[in-house]
Amino acid sequence: MTPIVIGIDGGGSKTRAMVADEHGGMIGDVVGPGSAVRPGRVEESANVIADVVRDALASCEMTHVMPRVLCVGVAGVGREAERQGLWQALASRELADEVVIHSDFSVALDDAFGDGPGVLLISGTGSIAFGRGPTGSTARCGGWGPVFGDEGSGAWIGRKALSVVAAANDGREPETALTGAILTAAQVNELSDLIGWAAQAAPSMLASLAPVVMSVADTGDLRANSIVSLAVEELSLHVRALARQLFVDERATLPVALSGGMLQRGSTMRRRLEHRLKTAVPGAQVSTDEVIPVRGAVRGALRFVG
Repeated sequence: MTPIVIGIDGGGSKTRAMVADEHGGMIGDVVGPGSAVRPGRVEESANVIADVVRDALASCEMTHVMPRVLCVGVAGVGREAERQGLWQALASRELADEVVIHSDFSVALDDAFGDGPGVLLISGTGSIAFGRGPTGSTARCGGWGPVFGDEGSGAWIGRKALSVVAAANDGREPETALTGAILTAAQVNELSDLIGWAAQAAPSMLASLAPVVMSVADTGDLRANSIVSLAVEELSLHVRALARQLFVDERATLPVALSGGMLQRGSTMRRRLEHRLKTAVPGAQVSTDEVIPVRGAVRGALRFVG
């Protein structure tokens, strides 16, 4: 029987698994819940990933086959403790002969540029930029998590929108169409109900408010547009910081790839970010190719096989 490998792309909102043959040809492809690793909650992420792996094998009627390698690219394993903890949790579940753990941005960078230079900017539930310079050196910017980082991400935008709605209710800011839209999205009736909702909201729940902000911004609402503008500025600073670290300065030729739910092709955020990069990072050459992180995870698995 043909040996198989499985690649995983795990984020805050969803987890994608791809089953591939020894040549990288896709056999199965499924999507499940988010599996981003939170401090002290490795087992929860491992359970989600294990379920998605089983679903992926079932989708191609290969539940009886043991994959050669399971390559997991997941958010939240930038620290060694989380990375090692997840490896142990997955290895104990005997999902594959070998388990390899990478960060989500590492497998995405692999898909975007292979072994070549470039900067990958991801904005989904969280945000981060990761790059490789012409000499092969690497660096990251952002990705400090939902409590005090992830600027320009879906969760960050959701938190900003809640602040704006609260300020508008107080009279500290002008009225905004965000108020009704956010209440509807959160499925609550009163502004005071948002306190309890936000207190229990995981990053993925906060990120669910971001599309609402984009829609309201597209109608011309000033406050919604100000949130989008601030998010775009924060993301452009991520790219500029890595341009200076890895490519001398922001005027040097710099391949850039964009990924994540907030930066899908044709989206409001992506259009505005591409426009802003023209002045903030003049050397940026933004790729129009879609970045598929799970494909990078499959490549990582095949590389491990050799």
